[in-house]
Amino acid sequence: MGIEEKLPSGVLLTTVEGVAGYMRKASFWPATFGLACCAIEMMTSGGPKYDLARFGMEVFRASPRQADLMIVAGRVSNKMAPVLRQIYDQMAEPKYVLAMGVCASSGGMFNNYAIVQGVDHVVPVDMYLPGCPPRPEMLIDAILKLHDQVQATKLGVNRLNEIEQQETAALKALPTSQMKGLLR
Repeated sequence: MGIEEKLPSGVLLTTVEGVAGYMRKASFWPATFGLACCAIEMMTSGGPKYDLARFGMEVFRASPRQADLMIVAGRVSNKMAPVLRQIYDQMAEPKYVLAMGVCASSGGMFNNYAIVQGVDHVVPVDMYLPGCPPRPEMLIDAILKLHDQVQATKLGVNRLNEIEQQETAALKALPTSQMKGLLR
């Protein structure tokens, strides 16, 4: 015999973190940051066929101060990296980054001096989306997976502790330049 049985019908029990997570995930406002061919697919996902408005993302924001999700679509040049970081810094908290396409994730086929080999060298990335270019369905799937992450995000002191644990784990991680394939 729990408290649920004693409450009248129509009463919902949840936590503040649960409600805040639900509201955050249902109201992403993405910033426009299309750099290459992936941007065409990003724009297509906002069109009537795929309709990102179903997920509370009606308009891609031109101002970073109105956005909380940055979709980096395409390759990032070394000249563009400081601009990308400035736009990220101007975004309101909490902010999330989705690296769209293999060029944004790892530099793609452009392994040269002019292209940043992964946007995670410039801004922290929450979700990587592979593909060259990824289809709009893949972008919507990645956004829905990011919704799940956002809904599970903690608040206040709990969030600060979670961030500290993630940063400690990242500092202890082996650099990718030292990683080797699996030995069998």
